[in-house]
Amino acid sequence: MDVHAPRLEGLERFLVSPGIVPPLDPGFRPSVLARRELAAEIERSGACVSVSLALEAPGRSVCRRETSVFEAGHSAARASHVACERLIKSMLWSRGGSRIWVDGPAELVAHLRRHYAEDPAGRFDSRTVGEAVYGAPLEVIAAARETFPVLRGEPSALGGHREGYRIGFDLGASDRKSAAVIDGEVVFSEEILWDPSRHEDPQWHFDQIMDSLRRAAEHLPRVDAIGGSSAGIYLDNEVRVASLFRSVPAAAFESRVRGIFGELRRAWGGIPFVVVNDGEVTALAGAMIAGVGGLLGVAMGSSEAAGFVTGEGGLTPWLNELAFTPIDFRSDAPLDEWSSDRGCGVQYLSQQAAGRLLPVAGIEPDPATSLPQRLVLLQELMARGDERALRVYETIGTYLGYALLEYRDWYDYHHLLLLGRVTSGPGGEIITARARAVLAAEAPDPVTEIHFHAVSERDKRHGQAVAAASLPSLGK
Repeated sequence: MDVHAPRLEGLERFLVSPGIVPPLDPGFRPSVLARRELAAEIERSGACVSVSLALEAPGRSVCRRETSVFEAGHSAARASHVACERLIKSMLWSRGGSRIWVDGPAELVAHLRRHYAEDPAGRFDSRTVGEAVYGAPLEVIAAARETFPVLRGEPSALGGHREGYRIGFDLGASDRKSAAVIDGEVVFSEEILWDPSRHEDPQWHFDQIMDSLRRAAEHLPRVDAIGGSSAGIYLDNEVRVASLFRSVPAAAFESRVRGIFGELRRAWGGIPFVVVNDGEVTALAGAMIAGVGGLLGVAMGSSEAAGFVTGEGGLTPWLNELAFTPIDFRSDAPLDEWSSDRGCGVQYLSQQAAGRLLPVAGIEPDPATSLPQRLVLLQELMARGDERALRVYETIGTYLGYALLEYRDWYDYHHLLLLGRVTSGPGGEIITARARAVLAAEAPDPVTEIHFHAVSERDKRHGQAVAAASLPSLGK
């Protein structure tokens, strides 16, 4: 028996076939539809127990959520507990936190504690979100809602600061970018290839980043502030989780890498210096270019990255790691081998999705072909009008449409910036059209209307630099 399958058992009776079916994945069962069906049946059953949840990042944000489960003894009580855990997982990876406050049945609390202690996917969440990001394993606290921590989590003041002489930088898996910016105008930018993930010495990483900053500084009379982005999770300019440093030994990571941006700031005389996740800066760049707020950025690349800009144009203290949030509730959904979980966004909205769907479409690449190479093959076939490639893109577009409905439960957005290599070329147009069709079919209410935005490659590169450089406020 697959050890991962029983964790979602019991939810089958609440799974709903989507109104628009992915052509290569008829078994897809969107989480947003399942949660709606479960909530309606709990309400109708007369066996409804209200549950209050709060997720706390100690000393930081708190988010709250109201839901319900079946009362003890009901045949679907366990299924409603599993659905509640799925809800909390989305809270964990979208908002962040290490303390889960629960005002609900004792059986639910026990189920959650077992999940984070015993289930592989729960242990991954506890180690990564709890320990690596916030410094403590996930803790499930049974308490009356009146004793829950006070709601916090207002948007930060990061971004939109154009005045002065600034440097913007971005650290990617294969290149590092830097730019010199004067009053919001890029006067110099460059990309330098690098391969940070295979280097063990923190000094190498420090020197490489410093080199990019110095090269940009040569084009400015002085440097007033530095802002940057990088793949990973960063809090207070500290590196919490980042694949760029995967080869650095644990002891060296703690002693040098975790505070590497603080060290760089000191080397630049303590000027304002801010680093955030690259998805955040991408969303900020899109919002600044489009002149809108309430924008969600989704990048479909090697993984799924995301960022959110509020209606007021600010960033948030949230994690926004949507690659790990569930969008499919079937028990045999695609498995993410890293997190040991099923049905999460990374398997649907990234190169991993394209690679997974190729054989299903009847396209058989060489087994040794990498995921980026498989995507290139898919794009070439699409450019030639291959029907098999069309079905791959239609399937990914269907996934995206239902994911966007799911994300509306977590973000107050009306604008979407779609990026990433999976969306390049004519296939990206198919993805967008299919997602629009899902939204029209499943959420016809104008309140749910989502405006899709695109930026040119030039605007994206310069916009990213301007947005990164704009992160720090002068004098702070």
